[in-house]
Amino acid sequence: MNSTDILLWVALPYLTIAVFATGMFWRYKYDKFGWTTRSSQLYERKVIRIASPLFHLGILAVLGGHIMGLLIPENWTNAAGLSEDSYHVMAVGLGAVSGACTLFGISLLIYRRRTNGAVFAATTKNDKTMYIFLTAAICLGLLTTLVGSGIIGDGYNYRETVSPWFRSIFLMNPQPQLMAEAPSSFQIH
Repeated sequence: MNSTDILLWVALPYLTIAVFATGMFWRYKYDKFGWTTRSSQLYERKVIRIASPLFHLGILAVLGGHIMGLLIPENWTNAAGLSEDSYHVMAVGLGAVSGACTLFGISLLIYRRRTNGAVFAATTKNDKTMYIFLTAAICLGLLTTLVGSGIIGDGYNYRETVSPWFRSIFLMNPQPQLMAEAPSSFQIH
């Protein structure tokens, strides 16, 4: 294990958690009404009627999949009678569908912001930055779903490395060697 692994898979996650917690506290205390993008529903309703539910329901399904895949150990799903093959098919199928819905939803939301003058005028630099990072994370997540499933490449069981590493961060017993073994698409995501 080298110093880069410790920096990337121990120090950076703890720094990220600290910045997240501090930022949430600060925003709650000093910027309670600045938590979301400015409402633009009055400017255009056709596209947002489709895009917003697609994005939000998709992202909630993605969150549920991450909770199951990262926080629930493989031996628990095995003990519950869910075979590795069944888990894999379910994870890839639901992950691909929810990821595609999320990506299509955010694509429509970005399209709406770029093509409707009033909505574009209400778009801040923070909104634009958020769209870039969020879309990149969604695309990388879909890529890891395809890599992990074997549709692209040989497949990869993230529940043997990425998931235990993730849990180790919250258990205050970081194991950076687990994440260092994962494919680069998982590391970047």
